[in-house]
Amino acid sequence: MTRAQNVFGAALAGVVVALVGSGIDLAAQGATAPPMKQVLAGKKFTPPLKGEAVIEFTKPVTKREKNMVVTRILVRNASVGPVPRLTVSETWYDKAGTVVTGGKGTINGLLQPGEVQTVVIETPFNPAMNANNYNFSHANGTVKPARVEKLEDPNAPTPPAKGAARKR
Repeated sequence: MTRAQNVFGAALAGVVVALVGSGIDLAAQGATAPPMKQVLAGKKFTPPLKGEAVIEFTKPVTKREKNMVVTRILVRNASVGPVPRLTVSETWYDKAGTVVTGGKGTINGLLQPGEVQTVVIETPFNPAMNANNYNFSHANGTVKPARVEKLEDPNAPTPPAKGAARKR
């Protein structure tokens, strides 16, 4: 058994010597790594907001779609910095005030200052649903929600003007 171990050890030592020797040859030839490039060179980057964010939102629109209750909330970042991963949690209660079910909607990525987006919350339908509430949060802290009557969504399709001819 020791003879087999000696043969294996000698073979392993030969491989190590060959690898180290080839590494020395590369260093002698002057092989260098390619130069590093700056990824954000010339680009403006604002770090995400930490702490409390101010989010404006409109009255939530809740509709039942088959076996789900879908709530859509239009939100706008009223803070000075981008808000990372805005999350809105919806909790549903029955008439006695017991928690029945809940859902969560998120905006992945950053919500830039002044940007308007829609948060969609999908919750399984339960006939005992009576009342609900919303909790806002984000990845780096808390949210101070402020309800407003109307928000203009710049990405929403504009409806055709009255009397405009339809294209066929």
